[in-house]
Amino acid sequence: MAEIPAGPGEPLDALLRRLRGTLAAAGIADAALDARLLLEHATSTDRMDMIRDPGRLVPAEAVLAAETMVSRRLAGEPVHRILGQRGFYGLTLHLSPDTLEPRPDTETLVDLVLPRLRAIAAERGRCRILDLGTGTGAIALALLSQIPQARAVAADIATGALAMARRNAEANGHADRFETVLSDWLEDISGRYDAILSNPPYITRSEYDALAPEVKDHDPPRALLAGSDGLEAYRAIAAAVTLNLEAGGIVGLEIGASQKDDVTEVFEAAGLVLIDAAKDIGGRDRALVFGL
Repeated sequence: MAEIPAGPGEPLDALLRRLRGTLAAAGIADAALDARLLLEHATSTDRMDMIRDPGRLVPAEAVLAAETMVSRRLAGEPVHRILGQRGFYGLTLHLSPDTLEPRPDTETLVDLVLPRLRAIAAERGRCRILDLGTGTGAIALALLSQIPQARAVAADIATGALAMARRNAEANGHADRFETVLSDWLEDISGRYDAILSNPPYITRSEYDALAPEVKDHDPPRALLAGSDGLEAYRAIAAAVTLNLEAGGIVGLEIGASQKDDVTEVFEAAGLVLIDAAKDIGGRDRALVFGL
């Protein structure tokens, strides 16, 4: 591991330059951004502090905290895992070893279903959302933040993920409209929902073996792996989803970039119809919406 020169206390701007240089020298692609995020977290500062008072002396203990974080980054730990949180759809979500790190790709699914769910809420005066494999609670909480009439049930097979989802609901002010259920997909789900949504695992074993260490070594495998063809979770959801779907409701799914046709086939075989689709910011197929 690369050595980081020690300092008893440094000006804020000098410390940022030093940490950025350390990361850049190690070949970290987003060295400038990572250094800024880690420094701000370690020193409880923000970008305006750097503008207003760049010469502010950072105490030695905060310098050490920033250096420790940078050492973890040099060892391959993703920056948001080090921070313990990540922004998603305007929310700050805490992470744990049981949760997938929410990424911008999943915001594509939220964007796709949001207009339909707003329309349901306006028409019916409520909107019941089921988020399967909730992890941090990202999908459900993003929608609760946008639809005041909505309530959400968040399901996951990992108790640690459910605990983190509840923490995120409380931290973002949505706990009164959010509940969690321990369930293997729809196995222990009761009631009907206007929207059943999921970002399920969809990576094949061969794809998993080829993942970058930053993903493979830090995201929980069961949130990524989905059998030899990447479709196991979709089959499990499709097999039971119509039992819990309200009339006029939707099923919304994140998918892998090459899975649109295969996932569509799985859900059409279960009696659903593809009604909408969206690509992510990179132009890849990323989200599908089905209806009865």
